[in-house]
Amino acid sequence: MFWIVTIQPTLATEDLPDHTPDVENGAYVFLAAGCSSCHAAPDAQGDDKLVLSGGRVLATPFGDFYVPNISPHPDRGIGKWTLAEFVTSMKHGVGRNGEYLYPAFPYTSYQRMTNEDIIDLRAYLDTLPPSANEVPPHKLPFPFNIRRGLGLWQLLYVDGKTLEPRPAMSPELNRGAYLVEGPSHCGECHSPRNVIGGIEASRAYSGGPAPEGDGKIPNITPDPETGIGDWSTGEIVELVTTGFTPEFDSVGGSMAAVVQNTAKLTPEDRSAIAAFLKSLPPVRSDGS
Repeated sequence: MFWIVTIQPTLATEDLPDHTPDVENGAYVFLAAGCSSCHAAPDAQGDDKLVLSGGRVLATPFGDFYVPNISPHPDRGIGKWTLAEFVTSMKHGVGRNGEYLYPAFPYTSYQRMTNEDIIDLRAYLDTLPPSANEVPPHKLPFPFNIRRGLGLWQLLYVDGKTLEPRPAMSPELNRGAYLVEGPSHCGECHSPRNVIGGIEASRAYSGGPAPEGDGKIPNITPDPETGIGDWSTGEIVELVTTGFTPEFDSVGGSMAAVVQNTAKLTPEDRSAIAAFLKSLPPVRSDGS
């Protein structure tokens, strides 16, 4: 029964839309998704951030995850992956050999992206420099090193469904929701998680311990006490544009890398992100 319920979902070429890849849009999705923040070498600067050689170590309570090489190198990267295999990894968290991917790769958010955006992203990735960097395997203790067990986890958190526009929301809010819940995957860091590593949906975006176990991630719901309830949409836009808070402080760490990407989004998209965050229900942080 375990084997049956954990059969890996895969997509075939005929499951994909008839879509001509748009490399320019793919470059934009690349920024929104912050791909270089994790997949470039840890010390990469300037154009080197476009060499997605991997190798960064994510030290988590579940073990050490080594970020993979996703450059178009045919052997060390994803150069030999078919388009269907790439979309499957993004929408279902399954690799080209049928293996479940660990959710340190935020496919629980990427699954909300449209197939067209994912196809465009792959087209852009194929234009980037190949890297022959060989990334070591993850270092995970039992039982987390048993990938098949992720099939049970994915039954709870992965359905592969694209985020659909919500009729009660304006076009701006729907665009903000798509960016925040999809490519920008804000909830992956800014939400608390349960004992099996799943996001606590009722407390989404309310902050919590950093995924890598070092420090805390802030509450970005409009809670007036522990969140950003007293921030205006303009101040949120300022943060994702320059990294400066209303208190004239500046973000650091991984958020500084995020801002380097969001600053390059269109003013309309930055405003949409701010508007959506302000529309969230306020959730009080629990202090953890």
